Formats: sequence, C-alpha cells, structure tokens
Amino acid sequence: MRVISGKFKGLKFYPPADKWPTRPTTDFAKEGLYNILQSTLDWEETVMLDLFGGTGSHGYESISRGCEDVTYVDKHIPAIKFVEQTIEKLKIKDQMKIFKMDVFKFIESTNRKYDFIFAGPPYGMPQLNTIPDRIFEKELLKEDGLFVLEHNPDHKFEDHPRFEQIRKYGTTHFSFFR
Repeated sequence: MRVISGKFKGLKFYPPADKWPTRPTTDFAKEGLYNILQSTLDWEETVMLDLFGGTGSHGYESISRGCEDVTYVDKHIPAIKFVEQTIEKLKIKDQMKIFKMDVFKFIESTNRKYDFIFAGPPYGMPQLNTIPDRIFEKELLKEDGLFVLEHNPDHKFEDHPRFEQIRKYGTTHFSFFR
C-alpha cells in the first residue's frame, strides 16, 4: 500500500495483516477516489472521520494532502497498534486521533461534526446498509460535508435521500452522500 499524493507521496507501508479482519482499499481505487476528493475538499480546512480505519491508509492520505485533523476509529487491536506505530514514525500524532472502539458505539457517543467522513466497513457486515442513516441521524456531517461509503456491488444506495453519486473501481464501489 502507498500514499498517492502530497507530502508523503510514494510512501509505502506494509501492515502485518495476515488474518486481520480488514480489507484495505486497493491503491487503484484509492487513487480514483482521492482524485475526485482533491477537487471537492479543501484539505487544509477539512476535519475528517475515518470509520473502520483498518491500516490507517485514508488518514495518512488525507494528512499527506494537508488535512490537520483526522479521527480514526477501529476496534481491531493489531490494526490500531500498526497505526500508532505509523503515526509515530510519520510524526503526525497531533493530527490523527485514535479511538479504539466499536464504530457504532462511536457514532452514538460523539457530538463532533466532520467535513469528510469515510467508512470502509467489512463488506459482509450485516449492518452495512444502516451506516448512512446512522451518520445522518446523529448529524455527524457538517452542512456542506461529504460522506463516502466503500462497499461492493451487493449493496445499493441510489434510493437513499442523501445519495449523490457512485464511483466504481472493479468490485470496489464508493457511494457519495451529502
């Protein structure tokens, strides 16, 4: 895995992900997504929430592009340890806050609002289809904010009232909500 652009451009990181319950976004799909986001978000002004953060790839990418405030949420201890080591190595500890907890409990407990929310849940998660409603019911997104949900072709969100568009990169789909 690598950082696509910004101050860490080209940085490769190798999480010891054997038997992890994570599915990192491919570099191809991540590059496509961040090319869209580059013209949509003002990274220096963006407050980001990374749900099901896994390896931390989306947080590193956002910080590399200028984001100063990333909240990372995951409950998988080995992934969290990897992210803690990586942010220490990159000297971005002040920019990336780690919450070691269940994503749904985090959504219920936080009062913070975000400019950009990314969620990359396990595709087989039974509650995956409820994530957009939970985000909007808890009003976690700022008024002009953007929420992107990564999923596979088995999930459809085009009928959701906040759905804006979908981008497909092979079997990786990104649904955009506002």
